[in-house]
Amino acid sequence: MPKEQHFPADLAAVVQDYLQHTAGPREMLSLLQWQISEGHSLNLRTTMPGHLTTSAIVLSPDHAQVLLIDHVTIGRWLQPGGHYELAEYFWQSAEREAVEETAVTGLTLHAWHDGKDRPFVIDSHDVPGKPSRNEVPHVHHDLQYLFVADPATPLLHQAEEVHAAKWAPVTELAGIAPKAWARLGTIDRDEN
Repeated sequence: MPKEQHFPADLAAVVQDYLQHTAGPREMLSLLQWQISEGHSLNLRTTMPGHLTTSAIVLSPDHAQVLLIDHVTIGRWLQPGGHYELAEYFWQSAEREAVEETAVTGLTLHAWHDGKDRPFVIDSHDVPGKPSRNEVPHVHHDLQYLFVADPATPLLHQAEEVHAAKWAPVTELAGIAPKAWARLGTIDRDEN
């Protein structure tokens, strides 16, 4: 069966696994868990009050740099990502976004994941609506995955969604993705 038919159960399993093995003591993901229990179609961007997104924290092999995009709609530097797109594994949706938005090559899932589809971070956060789409402010339940790539490879940004793409010092993550930044401090930098 296609992944789409298994999506609700797969998402519920990924969230429960994350809460059991990765989440900090104050990470409850209450809204996300409620939406799952209510049977909301979290794979659709029209689902409110929130829906699923995936993003890629792409590090250089030495963890000194991170790949960032200047997001057109939001108007600030962020990790590559976007609304969930059908994939066999959730991390593949995040990978697809990074490649589409930056043309980064040689992307590999970080060893931290140990071959599992467990997010590095699940970050539910408020986003502004998009009036051009009649979209109200809502929540993105963002599954964030770690990847490694060579910062010497050329980048080509996706002009309709991204003003620019760049490699930046990893410390910039502190203001962009604070949960990921904090968790990065807990992993062995030689684990890649």
